[in-house]
Amino acid sequence: MTTTTINSPSPEAGSDRPPLLTRALLLRFVSLLGSAVGFNLLLSAVPLYAQESGGGDHAAGLATGALMLATVAGELATPALTARYGYRLVLAAGLVLLGAPALVLAVTGGMVAVVAVCLLRGLGFALALVAGGALTASLIPAERRGEGLALVGLVSGLPSLFGLPLGVWLGQHVGWGWVFAIGAAAPLAAVASVPALPDRTRAAGPSVGLRDGLRSGALLRPATVFAATALAAGIIVTFLPLAVPSATAVAVALLVQPGAMTLARWLAGRHGDRRGPAPLVLPALLVSAAGVLLLACTGSAVAVVAGAAVFGLGFGVAQNATLALMYARVPPSGYGTVTALWNVAYDGGMGIGAVAFGAVAGGTGYPWALLLTAAVMLAALAPAWRDRGSAAAR
Repeated sequence: MTTTTINSPSPEAGSDRPPLLTRALLLRFVSLLGSAVGFNLLLSAVPLYAQESGGGDHAAGLATGALMLATVAGELATPALTARYGYRLVLAAGLVLLGAPALVLAVTGGMVAVVAVCLLRGLGFALALVAGGALTASLIPAERRGEGLALVGLVSGLPSLFGLPLGVWLGQHVGWGWVFAIGAAAPLAAVASVPALPDRTRAAGPSVGLRDGLRSGALLRPATVFAATALAAGIIVTFLPLAVPSATAVAVALLVQPGAMTLARWLAGRHGDRRGPAPLVLPALLVSAAGVLLLACTGSAVAVVAGAAVFGLGFGVAQNATLALMYARVPPSGYGTVTALWNVAYDGGMGIGAVAFGAVAGGTGYPWALLLTAAVMLAALAPAWRDRGSAAAR
């Protein structure tokens, strides 16, 4: 597999940098917002809905696990689908599958229905994520990749910032039907923007398929480190409302965490364009694990909010640095593969984390389960350190 090196522009050349906010990228933001609202509004709400409907803590973990594992399966299949059908059709199908099934939850809270809806929505999210992500990467100039990905993170992060706490609040104070209606309407409305997007872009360079990506340590190492941070992200959005006694602390933490994450993605992107993203990966892992350690103090509202903020900072840096690093290591023909692998790490980590944590916490309690989570995350220090050395050698 060919490895490319992306050189950051010098400060003196800043005025010659290609434009970032093109018409095509702005149009892409419409479908990005639609999918992000539909996904994040229900991400913490559905597990709580499943638990309140009589399923218990196991049902909460199963709901998130089904969503994320279906997403992983869809992400592995999407590069082949986009190669055959183009970006627009796959993206539109993903938005429909992400939105429409949510309406079923407005009329039934049975566990079978919850899992079925999560499976369909996970598949839809995968299609929208990979097809849209590969298209987005092709619309961002290589010289401004870190900044462009940070801007994309800002657009998708705003629904996360407000959607996670808002979905839970609306469900408990207004009614679950409103949560599911809004969660369905956002991605379905965004379908209208898809026909104006480019359908295919020229993919320069040798072909880079999923098999090539899975054999490449240059891609697998940052993906593994990112999966370790995503493991904790799935646990936080699923179990924080159940683990922390203070509802106020939960609401603030679910607001602070994506806010810190969005800010960190922006700062990491700007830094990465100037000095490269590789040196940021290892510190991002350590900061993320430190945040989880703080969250283990579930009885302290201050510790919970601080832990959410610290984790958000580390997770935001990990998102930008690992993705920018992986894109820089392939030619444009590999953008679809990188998008799929990175999102498999994201959603697979979230899904496995939620399912495993639900099983462990039942026996140990939430604080000890969070401490164990931090220890598991630190196991990724080995690939992070090895990749840091490999990047320095290159």
